[in-house]
Amino acid sequence: MACELPVASGVPLSRWSSAELAREAIWRGIVEQISDVTVWRWLSQDAIKPWQHRSWIFPRDPLFAERAGPILDLYAGYWQGERLHPGDYVVCADEKPSIQARKRIAATRPARRGEGQKLEHEYERTGALCYLAAWDARRARIFDRCAPKDGIEPFDALVDQFMSQHPYVRAQRVFLIVDNGSAHRGKRSIDRLQSAWPNLIVVHTPVHASWLNQAEIYFSVVQRKVVTPNDFADPDTLEQHLLAFGRRYEQVAAPFQWKFTRHDLHKLLAKTETAQPTLLAA
Repeated sequence: MACELPVASGVPLSRWSSAELAREAIWRGIVEQISDVTVWRWLSQDAIKPWQHRSWIFPRDPLFAERAGPILDLYAGYWQGERLHPGDYVVCADEKPSIQARKRIAATRPARRGEGQKLEHEYERTGALCYLAAWDARRARIFDRCAPKDGIEPFDALVDQFMSQHPYVRAQRVFLIVDNGSAHRGKRSIDRLQSAWPNLIVVHTPVHASWLNQAEIYFSVVQRKVVTPNDFADPDTLEQHLLAFGRRYEQVAAPFQWKFTRHDLHKLLAKTETAQPTLLAA
């Protein structure tokens, strides 16, 4: 019973807990009485944990390796089999849309002896904004800005922000790694950006592979250190904190230690190719 989805039995649950399994076993007449602790103990002996879940997705891009490989090469310091020139730059860019500014009803209290920060549960939504950032993967520089929402115009403004500065404006090559968001998707985005900046080489991640974009790592830092917990009087205050954090983080930032290589990619794809028919059959 634990190894079937609850919906298969008409039970309106997304997943089983030990207590729900005990209740269902009694209802089905499998046992007269049983405790959730006993169910948990029995399942633990066979390492069955239906209360846990993990999402997965198989690569859908038929050219996944061909598109992911060059990005991994850039992080390793190579392009098309040759080592990057000292005048080459690798910049990862993305946007983090719809960041809410939540004004707490009561003032947030700082930490005290024996207790952490206290945050009022109730809040007022005062608006939202989009945070855009570009991360120089080899030199740990950050270029960021905020906009009312995402789109082509704010993204192009971000690219102009760093491409108009030294050393990018006169660099031999600037590799721009982006995902397939609507503001920078497909050949039209490549033509648009490269017509404005001829030394820019746009490199797209495969579909559903934004994890290959190091800008996502920086956004995870922002989420932990600025946005959580969320207590901002208005979007302007949120914007000030986001931009100020970018300058603060840049003072201590170092290139991310990227360890996923082409070899790891081939191993992962070989593993998924083996697992996919089994999962589809199941």
